[in-house]
Amino acid sequence: MNDWSEAEQRVERAHELFELGRWDDAENELRTALSLNPYQPEWHFNLGLTLDAAGRFENASAAFDDAFEHDPSNEQAMLMSAGALLRAGNAETALKRLACALDVDPELVDAWAYRVDAFAALGRHDEAEEAFYQGQQVDADHADLYASMAESLLDRGLNDKAVWCLREAARLDSSLPRIEARLASAYLQTGRHERARQLFIRELRRDPGDIDTLLDLGDLLFDMNRMVEAREKYNRVLELEPGNADAHASLGELYAQIGADDDAITEFDIVVRLDPSDGISARRLAANLLRRGLDTDLAKARRLIEHQLRLVRTDAESVDAESLDDLGCLLLDAGRPKDAVRILNLLTARSPENPLAWHRLAVAQFECGLVEKGFGSARQSLRLNPRSVPAMHNLAVAHIRSGQIARARYWIRQALAIDPDDQPARRLRGVLIAHAVKRVVLRGFSLCAGLCGIALGFIVRPTRRPAFRKSAIG
Repeated sequence: MNDWSEAEQRVERAHELFELGRWDDAENELRTALSLNPYQPEWHFNLGLTLDAAGRFENASAAFDDAFEHDPSNEQAMLMSAGALLRAGNAETALKRLACALDVDPELVDAWAYRVDAFAALGRHDEAEEAFYQGQQVDADHADLYASMAESLLDRGLNDKAVWCLREAARLDSSLPRIEARLASAYLQTGRHERARQLFIRELRRDPGDIDTLLDLGDLLFDMNRMVEAREKYNRVLELEPGNADAHASLGELYAQIGADDDAITEFDIVVRLDPSDGISARRLAANLLRRGLDTDLAKARRLIEHQLRLVRTDAESVDAESLDDLGCLLLDAGRPKDAVRILNLLTARSPENPLAWHRLAVAQFECGLVEKGFGSARQSLRLNPRSVPAMHNLAVAHIRSGQIARARYWIRQALAIDPDDQPARRLRGVLIAHAVKRVVLRGFSLCAGLCGIALGFIVRPTRRPAFRKSAIG
């Protein structure tokens, strides 16, 4: 058998493996075939499809580029390369590939839809809208154009317009992937939860095994406090894909919400083992372990916290503000206020207009004994949110500990004026009332003791005997 025949057989074998979902084996067959005959653009294209199906988008784009290099008239190769780059998060390079595709065929309407996606991903929404209208000039009834434009509108908060675009896309082509689910997500943004739920169910009737839709519906049911139904959707995902980390993480959140700490710990532990880079689940696991409080739990929680701290020390810039906030709260729960101060200082530097960040920094500083700095952070929190009752509560507590009762009374009055039912402020008011009563009683006792002392002094004072006077007689 010569090399050409062997190469063709390997390509045929790769096609069979692709149909079976054995991406790695299909890739090996195609690469062997290309090593024997590297000049077949169709084989490079097929390699790109295989890599794209395996989720290796950057490699897929390179394979599609090779296909275009061997056949510069194949605009589909550039289109597929751009799509792979978009899925890889490289929208800037995707635009270059789309320009090549449109140079070959300016009427390629799918390329205009991808341009809308690319510009939206880059936040260049005016250009996305322009690409949408240019695509409409090619084909005014192209469903993908409307679906792509909807994503740009959602990013800008134009939810009603996004709903209209998705409804048009569904009307033009009801077979678009997950179109009902995407419309449901848009309805969620407008607050129409029940309508969104109905659309997710409709999508699942069409494709009962769609894992993304099952997860989205589970999250919606969780938000609607329909916990039993939400758990059923997450468990259905795990029946289809036992190693799905998102489903385990969602179940962990659900169990934590209903107070099933042991189950929550089990689920978060699975997530951390499946995906060690999932910092959110690691922090949730540590928090639940601290709450349960067994000796082994505390040791494991400390290890998880130390790992999170090392990540911040290694590259603080790569840690987002939400993660810093979570870690700061976790450190406070773990009784490590000094570490919490360092993390929350980073958070306030990153988000100086966040009143909650300043409030949490104040708590950590007060717990470390940094009273003056705590006062400063609490006041900054109040400047940003003058109606922050927790910040007023903390200021009152700090003033009580400093013996500044009049100032503490002022902040308690301010907090109760905003929220008369705030229990911590009411308890503090009770403490001050008890303190005032104690002072009055002590002053009363002191005054009584003084008066009694004076009276007793008169009663028991020694009587002076009169001086002896001699009689005048004799």
